[in-house]
Amino acid sequence: MMANDKTMKEAVFAAGCFWGVESSFQALEGVKATTVGYTGGKVKNPSYELVCTGITGHAEAVKVIYDASVVSYEQLLNTFFTSHDPTTLNRQGPDVGTQYRSAIYFADESEREAAESIIEELNESGKFSSKIVTEVTNKSDFYDAEEYHQDYYQKRGLTGCAI
Repeated sequence: MMANDKTMKEAVFAAGCFWGVESSFQALEGVKATTVGYTGGKVKNPSYELVCTGITGHAEAVKVIYDASVVSYEQLLNTFFTSHDPTTLNRQGPDVGTQYRSAIYFADESEREAAESIIEELNESGKFSSKIVTEVTNKSDFYDAEEYHQDYYQKRGLTGCAI
């Protein structure tokens, strides 16, 4: 099936360092484009250096453009939850700070409900040894990261992210 304006959607996720998370989404059939950047903060057009200080309130995030006739929002959520540890507050591996928080930025009520539902299912399943701390919050301004961050793993011949 060919993508059209009605089936093309956008989703935004934060899950620690955006390089590996972007790579995880790029591997999904139906994902048409990804952009790494910053969202959830209070400063307009922040730089990587400023976001790294933690004072802007932004999270490193990935914007995913996808064809909903090929890949569902729920499939994106599953990829999100397998690409990082959603039980660590403001931390992924060695990266520590609010800019590395786990967050889902929803665009509408159905996305919010889907995110909250999968969190509840995962918490009840025992898949993780601790409770999920992922924020579920309204989508806000998204600022593209600097060019050298875009497609970082692809540019370097690397694959995936290990958690």
